[in-house]
Amino acid sequence: MSDYETILIEKDGAVDWLTLNRPESLNAINVTMVTELRDYFGGLYEDDSVRIVVMRGAGRAFCAGLDIKAAQERGSDNPFGSGMGFQGYLAEVYIRMRRCPQPIVSLVQGPACGGGFSFVLASDIRIAGESARMNAAFIRLGLSACDMGSSYFLPRLVGTSVASELMLTGRFIHADRALRTGLVSEVVPDAELADAVKPYLHEMLTTSPMGLRLTKEGLNLAIDANGLEAAMAIENRNQLMCSATEDVREGMRAFIEKRDPVYQGR
Repeated sequence: MSDYETILIEKDGAVDWLTLNRPESLNAINVTMVTELRDYFGGLYEDDSVRIVVMRGAGRAFCAGLDIKAAQERGSDNPFGSGMGFQGYLAEVYIRMRRCPQPIVSLVQGPACGGGFSFVLASDIRIAGESARMNAAFIRLGLSACDMGSSYFLPRLVGTSVASELMLTGRFIHADRALRTGLVSEVVPDAELADAVKPYLHEMLTTSPMGLRLTKEGLNLAIDANGLEAAMAIENRNQLMCSATEDVREGMRAFIEKRDPVYQGR
């Protein structure tokens, strides 16, 4: 797909700025958005031209979660579809976000609820605007709060106790507490979010392309590794792959010569 209706992709060199673009509905998730996000994140795995993705929402919200009105209009007594239906269709977006080798940085302002909260959780780095407020809204709709990867991501980010509190109550976590619990890396005024991410982008872009990709992969695998030796096996494999590149030789030359490396992705 080249033209999207509900998301906007702006390219700035090796960085893609992905904007959820339904501001009139607080960027709520509908079927079209799911289809487009599946397509975009699915295509990143083979796209070496994109090194980092910045994800944000248009208007005053990051993402208010499922567009319940649109779901009801699909005409079923069960707006979530039969079987896995839409449930599995949307869940694949978060899997593709974790599977793609590019780090994803989320800039969160306003509400990030339900599936929108899970977009934040599935990202690699999170920066919050002062207006950010996030919750596992599913439990407030008669559903389980364990949805769209929340039961996997949240306790790994903030610990079991805080995750249990947020998921069992559906209460909001605001920007200041999100920072205290380690859910986000920093909090800035909403208007400064785009500037706040620039140092992160600069530092990641000064790494080698393979090193950056394999670091995201290695972190994801190590979180679930069956002990230290399993994690180190992944590390050893990744380092052997990187050590066979011209970039690692350039990195070492640059270190000795006290200059910035110029990586070529080879």
